Amino acid sequence: MPEYGAGGFTASGASLTGSTAPEHEDDGSRAVIDVHHHFCAPQWREWGEARGLVNPAALPPWAHWDAESALALMDRAGIATAVLKPMLPARYESSAQLREAITVTLRAAVEAVEAHPGRFFFHTPLFLDDLEVSSWALRHGLDELGAVGVNVTANYGGVYLGDPVYDGIFAELDERSAVVDTHPHNLPSPPSAGIPARPVPGAAARPGAPEAPGAGLPGGPGAAGGTPLGRPGARVPAGGPTAAGGPYGSARPGGPGGATTAGRPGPPGVTVPGVPNFLCDFLLDTTRAAANMIRNRTLDRFPHLSVILPHGGGFLPHIATRLEAFAGSFDPPVEPAVVRDHLHRFYYDTAGPMSPAGTLLATVDPSRILFGSDWPACPADMVTDVAVPALASDPALTPALRRAVNRENALRLMPRLVPA
Repeated sequence: MPEYGAGGFTASGASLTGSTAPEHEDDGSRAVIDVHHHFCAPQWREWGEARGLVNPAALPPWAHWDAESALALMDRAGIATAVLKPMLPARYESSAQLREAITVTLRAAVEAVEAHPGRFFFHTPLFLDDLEVSSWALRHGLDELGAVGVNVTANYGGVYLGDPVYDGIFAELDERSAVVDTHPHNLPSPPSAGIPARPVPGAAARPGAPEAPGAGLPGGPGAAGGTPLGRPGARVPAGGPTAAGGPYGSARPGGPGGATTAGRPGPPGVTVPGVPNFLCDFLLDTTRAAANMIRNRTLDRFPHLSVILPHGGGFLPHIATRLEAFAGSFDPPVEPAVVRDHLHRFYYDTAGPMSPAGTLLATVDPSRILFGSDWPACPADMVTDVAVPALASDPALTPALRRAVNRENALRLMPRLVPA
């Protein structure tokens, strides 16, 4: 295995990562830890195809993960270690089938870790619209397989993180001092929209498959059928999102659409014609989840959790003053100090690429900012030619701060992420 980050330099030693740090100043750019690396396991694709759940030819590019391409991108970008965020984009017919899909995915993640020591670690995916399976998944992934955290979606059928319905799972995670990695999805549709479920691009149609609200929900890193919220027979509110497809729905970032529609012209899932959901809606989805966790004082009630907000926290840092000023408008009202406290206790990754860090640094604790590539949802060239150089040349970041963002903050959060 090459020296970490060796692929990020030419034979002459010229940096391909855009680092501006003098040679004697270590800014971490040669041993980056990436906490936002999407993982759609080849074994899961084969499993899903054999059961008629997915059509490989219709899956978006980000669903075709392979270790060779991942390692090539990592070496180009100076990434020593990547934390895999599992993606399982399909509609599942039952809780038992969902559990099987998670088992296949986690087995594949363990195999990637064992095949490339020090290069990969992984989160375990939770589908919070099925609380029983989620409880099993966190115990299986964290306690038995060595996952370094869990990943969840910002909302499930319009029920956002922080809602008391998830308290049981959050209590189990709090007992383990777990890292909770979040990711946005399509915004929930208003109950009055009456939007029918639509097939998921990449998910094969099944005769008689359920299309009721709740079927094929954006269940964490995929879509869960069965019993949303773990209540037998329970369904999310009519008009809630009915799209599957993991963190990016069924849409390829850089291309239009998701798997739901707002009844307007344009590709399915695009709520504003010509504006792909990932450009704006995803950031709002993360912001809503964070605001709901503030409203419900999630980090006070579960003080041992470490919650990561992706894409620089969405719009949250940019509206921090507004949230504090209008904290009394929450229902029930929240003290401005609670808003400030949560802003400083969340973690934020740089996936995106992230905007210049000045606003984020003015709002949050610098020790809570983590490097994220968003690959393969974010194309390799975007990572190496835009995101990494932008971070390296950001005037708000000193070499010491870049070192913290690139590596040290992630090591403090997840000490097991030590390159071999």
